[in-house]
Amino acid sequence: MTTTVDTAFSTESGSKRAERIRLFAQPAVVVIVVGAVLLWAFTGEIKPNEKETLNATSLLTALGDHLLITIVVTAMVVVIAVPLGILLTRPGAKFLAPIFLGIANIGQAAPALGVLVLFFLWTGWDGLWVAAIPLAFYSLLPVLRNTMVGLQQVDPSLVDAGRGIGMSSQSVLWRIEFPLAVPLMLAGLRTSLVLAVGTATLAQFVNAGGFGLLIDTGYKLQLNKVLITGSVLAVGLALLVDWLGAIAEQLLGPKGLR
Repeated sequence: MTTTVDTAFSTESGSKRAERIRLFAQPAVVVIVVGAVLLWAFTGEIKPNEKETLNATSLLTALGDHLLITIVVTAMVVVIAVPLGILLTRPGAKFLAPIFLGIANIGQAAPALGVLVLFFLWTGWDGLWVAAIPLAFYSLLPVLRNTMVGLQQVDPSLVDAGRGIGMSSQSVLWRIEFPLAVPLMLAGLRTSLVLAVGTATLAQFVNAGGFGLLIDTGYKLQLNKVLITGSVLAVGLALLVDWLGAIAEQLLGPKGLR
């Protein structure tokens, strides 16, 4: 007599347990590593030209600039990609989907630095917006694609049931389709957030500040403490943003699908 063991439940439980452990461990590791690097940077011998960058004012300014760029880029991506993704899944606009997905694919396939510099040369601007606009174009694809896929994967029988009880198309969209698409949309937004934080290090090339300024200064002047500190802070911020995205997925998704 052979006995079959259903491993689906144990695999799912193990996956959820691993995710919970990661949610607790990731911010702890970031805090420990960043704290250790800052302690190393501010103790011991600091060169005079390092002091100009390795001080609380400069680091907080870089952090504020980096966060501002990330927030602006993310807001632009959400405002553009979510309504556009909804529109492109409606029957009358589905034929436009390949065009917009192709444009978004081009945005992400192109090197972020190249897009940034070309936009700078074309407009002649510098500062926040000349960094945020091309970086939003670069980060657009995950949210747009996941919004479309999330809406398209909703069971058609649920949509038919909603219409069968007299719900309008708008009611079906906002009360059935949209809530069920939220998990995939949040996953796309999480990816875009991490992309925004990572590419924001390039904003210093157009005078928008951020941790890229520390990295570039440390590299050009061969200041290892400045270079390492800027790099670790940028990586730490990206990991924290990724962690916040994971928390949002847990809290904002439909209760029945958590």
